Amino acid sequence: MRLPYVGRSGWTQQPFPAPPTRHQRSPVRPFRIVTRRAGPYDRRVVTPEQSTIPARKVSALAGSCHPGPLVVVTALTAALAVTAGQEPGRCLLTTGAVLTGQLSIGWCNDAFDARRDIATGRRGKPVADGAIEVREVWTAAWAALALCVPLSFANGWAAGAAHLTAVAAAWAYDLRLKATRWSWAPYAVSFAALPAFVTLGLPGRPWPAWWVLAAGALLGVGAHLGNVLPDIRGDLATGVRGWPQRLGPDRVRLLLPVPLVTASALLALGPAGQPGTRQLAALAGAGLIAVAGTVLGRRRERAAFAAAVAVAVLDVALLLSGGGLGTGAS
Repeated sequence: MRLPYVGRSGWTQQPFPAPPTRHQRSPVRPFRIVTRRAGPYDRRVVTPEQSTIPARKVSALAGSCHPGPLVVVTALTAALAVTAGQEPGRCLLTTGAVLTGQLSIGWCNDAFDARRDIATGRRGKPVADGAIEVREVWTAAWAALALCVPLSFANGWAAGAAHLTAVAAAWAYDLRLKATRWSWAPYAVSFAALPAFVTLGLPGRPWPAWWVLAAGALLGVGAHLGNVLPDIRGDLATGVRGWPQRLGPDRVRLLLPVPLVTASALLALGPAGQPGTRQLAALAGAGLIAVAGTVLGRRRERAAFAAAVAVAVLDVALLLSGGGLGTGAS
C-alpha cells in the first residue's frame, strides 16, 4: 500500500489501496476438482453431489434397457451357439452381437415412449422418472446399434443379415408397429431369425429345420402376448392399440397358451424318429406351465409373462436335447 501524503489543503489523503501483486496473493486456495478449463479464469468445480452423477446415469441406463428380456434372450442364444457347435471365439461374437442388439432395442423403446410416459405420469421407467434425459438414452441406443452391426457380420454375411433382420424388426416394433394390429409380426420375425443367426454362422452356413423356424416364430408371438398382458390397461390409456390391446386382457390370457404349447409340440415331434420320454415329458410340462400362467394371470398378470419365459427356456432345453437345431432337416 502506498504511503499517505498531505495535500495542499492540509488534510491527509488516503488513496485507494493498490491491488496486490502476484507474489502478495495468498497461496492457500479452496480444494476443488477441476474437470474442464473453460477459459483463462474459469474452471468448472465438481461438488460431492455432482460426483455421483455418472453412477446414477449408468444405473438409469441399465434400467432403461429392459434387463429381463435382455438377459433371457442373450443367455438362450448363447446356449444355442454352444450346443450348435460354434467355436469359442464365434460363440463370443454371437453373444456380443445379440447383447448389443438387445441393448439398442430396449433403449430405443424407452426413448421413443418417453414423451407419452411423461405426459401420462407413468412411473417405473428411468426416463419418465427424470433419472436420465431422453437424448442420452437415444445416444446409447444408436451406439449399441453401431456396435451390433460389425459384431453381427463378424459371424458371416448370411448370419449377420439374419441377425440384423431381427434387430430391424424389433426397432420397427418400437417405432411404429407396436400400436398397430401387426404388433405380433416383429416378434415372430425376430425369434425365428435367432436360430438362423446361430446356424448360418457354422461352416457351410446351413439353415435350421423348418420346424425350428416355425417354433421360434410361435414363441415370439407367445412372448409378445405375455409381455404386453400386464400393461394392456395402461397402454390403452396412452393410446397404444396393438394386437393384444385390441383383444383385451381376458382374451389374451386365454390365447397365450396356444402359441407356446404349439411351439413345444413342434420341437418335441419335429425331429425325425419317434419322440422319446424326455420330449414327451417336456411337452407335457410346457402345457402345464402355460395353463398355470393363464390361471394365475387372472390375479397377477405378471405370472403370464413368467410362464411364457419358463416355456421358452423349456423349449430351448427340448430343442437342445433333441439333437440341436435340426440343420439340414426338412
